[in-house]
Amino acid sequence: MSTSTAASTPVAAATAPRRIPSSLAAVAGIVAAASALAVGELFAAFVTGAPSPVAAMGAALIDFAPPGSKDIIVGLFGTNDKPALLVLVAVVVLAVGAALGLVARTRPAVAMAGIVVLVGVGFLASLRLAEAQLALVLLSAALQAIVGIQVLSVLLAAAPAVDAAGGVAPGTGAAGTRRGFLLRAGGLGALAVMGGALGRSMVEGRATQVATAGAEIPQPVDAAPTPAPDSSFDIAGLTPLVVPNSSFYRIDTALVTPSVDVNGWTLRVHGMVRNEVTLTFAQLVELPLHEQYVTIACVSNEVGGQLVGNAKWTGVRLTDVLDMAGVLPGATQIVPRSIDDWAAGFPTEWVTAPERPRDALIAVKMNDEPLPAAHGFPARLIVPGLYGYVSATKWLSEIELTTLEAFDAYWVPRGWAKEAPILTQSRIDVPARNARVAAGPVAVAGVAWAPDRGISRVEVQVDDGEWQPATVATPIGPQTWVQWKLAWQATAGDHRLSVRATDGLGEVQTDMVTRPDPDGARGYHQIAVSVA
Repeated sequence: MSTSTAASTPVAAATAPRRIPSSLAAVAGIVAAASALAVGELFAAFVTGAPSPVAAMGAALIDFAPPGSKDIIVGLFGTNDKPALLVLVAVVVLAVGAALGLVARTRPAVAMAGIVVLVGVGFLASLRLAEAQLALVLLSAALQAIVGIQVLSVLLAAAPAVDAAGGVAPGTGAAGTRRGFLLRAGGLGALAVMGGALGRSMVEGRATQVATAGAEIPQPVDAAPTPAPDSSFDIAGLTPLVVPNSSFYRIDTALVTPSVDVNGWTLRVHGMVRNEVTLTFAQLVELPLHEQYVTIACVSNEVGGQLVGNAKWTGVRLTDVLDMAGVLPGATQIVPRSIDDWAAGFPTEWVTAPERPRDALIAVKMNDEPLPAAHGFPARLIVPGLYGYVSATKWLSEIELTTLEAFDAYWVPRGWAKEAPILTQSRIDVPARNARVAAGPVAVAGVAWAPDRGISRVEVQVDDGEWQPATVATPIGPQTWVQWKLAWQATAGDHRLSVRATDGLGEVQTDMVTRPDPDGARGYHQIAVSVA
């Protein structure tokens, strides 16, 4: 009897469930989720047609986000909205991984199934993207699930167990101590972070490399005039008249910059036209190229915000391409689409009305360089006077002629206006908000814009005093912003500076304050300054 009892004790101990500390189980789940993500990012980097799972889930969030959320995200993060969204997706995935690690303490099979479900979410999100190929997305998802399950299994087996008294007892795996577990988890976690970062870097780098290959662009038939000396002011802190490509704002829905091979790219013009037209890049740039300075703006730009910029654009006039196709009567809307199926939409008459030509461009160069990948290579639309969400389509692939009633652009069902002319706006750049300045002469300066109407007057108000006319620089084109300045005799104390502009049609910027949605922010830009 005694022999039998003694023999049964170690058997029972060996088959009893191992109680893993919750903190270690959560770490195991996080590392497993991170490893699965890293595999997905690396697969996307090396295999075209398998989108990044993080970017795919982020794109789904953008598409299904409730009205107004775009404005909140852009308001919080500005041009860093995409990195912020990608970080949010990664954090959520890792948090789910931690939860699955905790579940695995008592129900490992459920946790493994949870990893499959988590990978499945990324799989379904990836299939929504235009560039996704089913077989490749399925293979990527399978590899992610296998790696995630394997890493979780390895780390759970290596984790030390908790004894009946709550203390940590040596485990039976190869690493039976907390230190051994953490070393293994740390090593796998570091590999996951490096792999994910490398994959993301390669995906972005691929777009840049493609954008620099094969884009031979002839000289324009009419060059934009060189800005005159009186077109800008030499004031420290004042926004430059022409914003460099590297500093130009970027707001769009592409979480991964599309990689477009110029040799295989085409632009299709179809819909309500007499002759459908398809142009290769070489055929497009054989058409007369024109240069012009145009200021473009994002509708999400708050009063005084930075989501506006002026550049020199080189491209083919949109009307020249439309004339090749022959627009049919009744085609009241132009719908440009990107290679990722994002679509804008604006009235045909905005660019075809003979009494007010606006010279919209299918742009192929930006500030004398081929379009950067991030700004729409190989071609994008630049439509003077319209906010970007209804017009400035990057990575352009097709232009459809239809009616205003037949189609709503991407952002219209999400709560934004169908027609969106850029409002008359002005901004104070100097002095900075809440700056401390010395009493006496102080330069107050900034920019003002009303593309397609121009700026005729800028005024500055100190506190509740009279509006004082500012000196406005000579415009460098009919579609651009202008710099302005005022010499203010500052007196000691706290002051409020306000600015307003009058456009070329005589309309004064409104003081009515509105949110950016649905059709642009309104109100005067005001800053507080302290004078000593």
